[in-house]
Amino acid sequence: MKQLLATCLLALTVSACASFSPYSISEGTLENHLARAINDFDRQQLQAGSPLSVTLNDADITLGPDGRDVAVIDIDGQIAVNALMTKIPVDVFLKVEGAPVYDASEKAIFIRRLQLLDSRVESSLFNQDLKPLTDTVMRAVAQLLETVPVYRLDESDARQRLFGMVPMDIRVAPGRIELVMDEQKGRAQ
Repeated sequence: MKQLLATCLLALTVSACASFSPYSISEGTLENHLARAINDFDRQQLQAGSPLSVTLNDADITLGPDGRDVAVIDIDGQIAVNALMTKIPVDVFLKVEGAPVYDASEKAIFIRRLQLLDSRVESSLFNQDLKPLTDTVMRAVAQLLETVPVYRLDESDARQRLFGMVPMDIRVAPGRIELVMDEQKGRAQ
């Protein structure tokens, strides 16, 4: 009897999710979530005693350019090393491309498999080639985006909580990411 009840409950949940699907997340929502996540990450790093601080001035996310299943992120920010009572800032401008990936265990969307499209690193304290620094910054940004999601399901929202309970995948469309049930993704293509 309990197994029948559990099966019925699961069927109702899947049916409810199917009627809600797809759940769309806009570029602006992703940009706002990424900005909050990076601010939280920076605060945690500084509280842990890290000498490195990260400030995000702007992150412009473009989803599905040219009909491809990728996200392009233009990042304008600053990385600073706090050493010996001095802050050494470096302005960072990066354009990266990666694949949005839904991680079911985290109930979050990450940008993975990053490729650097364009970069510029500037500092008023250095007047030399900063190419080695650019490579280091790119590795740091890639590592940051691997661990900091651009979106996390809101467990306090019943609709999003339901999406987190069933096997989900994402579909990239121009201007948005859609959360879809796994079986639906196969039918839509």
